[in-house]
Amino acid sequence: MNGLLNLSRAIDRLNEGIGRFVLWLVLAASLVSAFNAVSRYLLGVSSNAMLEIQWYMFALIFLLAAGYTLRHDGHVRIDILYGRLTPRVRAVIDIAGTLLFLLPMSLLILWLSLPMVAESIRINEMSPDAGGLLRWPIKLAIPAGFALLSLQGVSEIIKRIAFLRGQGPLVQERAAEVA
Repeated sequence: MNGLLNLSRAIDRLNEGIGRFVLWLVLAASLVSAFNAVSRYLLGVSSNAMLEIQWYMFALIFLLAAGYTLRHDGHVRIDILYGRLTPRVRAVIDIAGTLLFLLPMSLLILWLSLPMVAESIRINEMSPDAGGLLRWPIKLAIPAGFALLSLQGVSEIIKRIAFLRGQGPLVQERAAEVA
């Protein structure tokens, strides 16, 4: 179990680092958006590339931060019932939900996106808009984001199994102690 917990910590560090990087993309996207608005309305200058950069950063924020969000238990859940359950029951529900829903969905999207990304790279796909950007880099973020989400799902399963075996605190319980 120690080897699996080490793997879980490594996955957590990976998603934590990427999540902290993505936080800076929020600022960058805001600045690009402000620049676009100022240049369009005050200077009468517009750029498709700047609009697409803004869209790309927005997509990266959501795709690459999904694993980070799962790591920090920031996803939506129905707390009316879940919050009233014992930590052990919540751990079992989390494991079942990850195995039955999150991992199959994430891995399916990852797998189905690979041919699209390969084709986009092969043809060096560009935006059809004048002055637009390459499309394959942002399409590559789809399997990357779902790979990170899948890895974090594995990490969460490992932590909950460790909790059920008495080898560590439940993630939510640890977060409550820190707050």
